Amino acid sequence: MSLQSVTGSLHDLQDQLTQFREILLANLVMIGEIPAPTSGEQKRIEFLLNRFKEAGLSENSIDDCGNGIGLLEGEEGEKSILLNAHADTVFSEKSDHTMQVSSDSIIGPGVADNSLGLGVLATIPYILQELDIKLKNNLVLLGGVKSLGRGDLEGIRFFLDNNEFDIKNALCIEGVELGRLSYTSIGMLRGEITCKVPESYDWSRFGDASAILTLNEVINKINDIRLPKRPRTSVVMGSISGGSSFNTIAKEATLGFEVRSEAENVVDDVGKTIEDIAKEVASKTGDEVELDIFARRRPGGIPYAHPMNECARSIMNTLDIEPRLAPSTSELAALIDKKIPALTLGITSGDRIHKMNESVQIDPIYKGLAQIIGILIATDGGFCD
Repeated sequence: MSLQSVTGSLHDLQDQLTQFREILLANLVMIGEIPAPTSGEQKRIEFLLNRFKEAGLSENSIDDCGNGIGLLEGEEGEKSILLNAHADTVFSEKSDHTMQVSSDSIIGPGVADNSLGLGVLATIPYILQELDIKLKNNLVLLGGVKSLGRGDLEGIRFFLDNNEFDIKNALCIEGVELGRLSYTSIGMLRGEITCKVPESYDWSRFGDASAILTLNEVINKINDIRLPKRPRTSVVMGSISGGSSFNTIAKEATLGFEVRSEAENVVDDVGKTIEDIAKEVASKTGDEVELDIFARRRPGGIPYAHPMNECARSIMNTLDIEPRLAPSTSELAALIDKKIPALTLGITSGDRIHKMNESVQIDPIYKGLAQIIGILIATDGGFCD
């Protein structure tokens, strides 16, 4: 088999995949309606393992961190390919997880990030069996837990530290966006700054205390940080919460932020500056200003010209998928730390990500699936080494 024969069969493969619409959407809807906040993914992982068993996978297990692992044994089985999708979402158990299915889309919290990715993971063993696609290498299917936010990739890090597989390559699958091709990780620092009015505050003073005002001073000082253009660096202030009503002084307010840079030392320097800002504002205002750093990433990855990257672009071009090259701070970062050649790929188009009415388009899914299976076959054939 040559890479040309792999790419030459992709359009037929895409057409064949439409026959799996019912089982794929059923898996997606059932997974999507199981709440799975970070550290609360157990029921979703149990569902995934039931699907692995029904597909005839010989080995299925939940490890000590809670990850769901399935093994599709290869004909030779000397090495393994890892296919990973994170199981957690940003939505709490209290959210209504009802999925709304129409002829062309599915709407519901977490459907794009990452119920669709996990649904594809649950369905791929069945697809490979029905299409009689046999791999030489083992295919390790990982439903990862504790990936988002404060989870800090704990699930996949635990798996990589404790598994016994000889992993040659890995693919991370995300629900959106079709065309996503991430092969590097940027340096990242993620944290929260919480401002609190102290309990000892003299409330007889009129209107000059507010955790929101204190947090605003922190934000202004962060905005004044001089960031280099090279290496590319940014501070993303992604969320603000605080206060309770119009006529009540806010006793607490919190800023969620990320520092991102192509250089690890710049991330560290900006992080230190933000730490100094928190201390300075606390000393000036008398309020409590707490900095909590709970996630970090190191930059790295495979080169643009790496064979795995070239194979992925060739397969995407054959399927008329426009590659969207962008670094990642997802599970790819953990694989990079272990020096495993890896990519993150998207499956379909979506909208309103991380909102209750998050949605994905159904028709592009078959193209996204053909892309993933095509890269698996190319990797199995040694074209990505």
